Amino acid sequence: MRVIAGKAKGRPLRSVPGPGTRPITDRAKSALFSILGESVQEATFLDLFAGTGQVGIEALSRGATRAVFVEQGEAALRTIHQNLNLTGLQTGAEVRKADVFQYLGRPATGAFDFIYVAPPQYRGLWKQTLSRLDQQMEWLAEDGWVIVQIHPVEFEELPLQHLVLFDQRQYGSVMLCFYGRPTPEDDL
Repeated sequence: MRVIAGKAKGRPLRSVPGPGTRPITDRAKSALFSILGESVQEATFLDLFAGTGQVGIEALSRGATRAVFVEQGEAALRTIHQNLNLTGLQTGAEVRKADVFQYLGRPATGAFDFIYVAPPQYRGLWKQTLSRLDQQMEWLAEDGWVIVQIHPVEFEELPLQHLVLFDQRQYGSVMLCFYGRPTPEDDL
């Protein structure tokens, strides 16, 4: 596990000890940031169920101005801090010890350009998180994206009111689902 590009390119990242997290593979992370492209620069990221913090760290390395890491596990929180120190990317990083649903239950601290959701597998937490964000759109910038990382067998269509699935990619055992606000073309 490493930072792929940007200011901290090539820096190794630590894993969270134990089986509690499932870091995104370098292949899927590379593809994700290829899709995001230049839009990462000057962007704000909300990394929910942050684990190692590698998605938010990659965003900061590539020029994002702010990344908020939300995680409740002690070992994961320590790992995020270690990885921020290893990469020298503490500027713009905020680490919040919190349950994701309690965190989202607070008033939004600003709209994020990208919200990354990568909860523990097979518990339906991605559906609960996406449904919560769908009801609290103040967390997402007007042209922002919610990106969900799941195992492909977890995917199902969800009845959403404000978000639409506009892209979906699979990289081995990682599926990335991209949601955003509807566009006029979605109504056709």
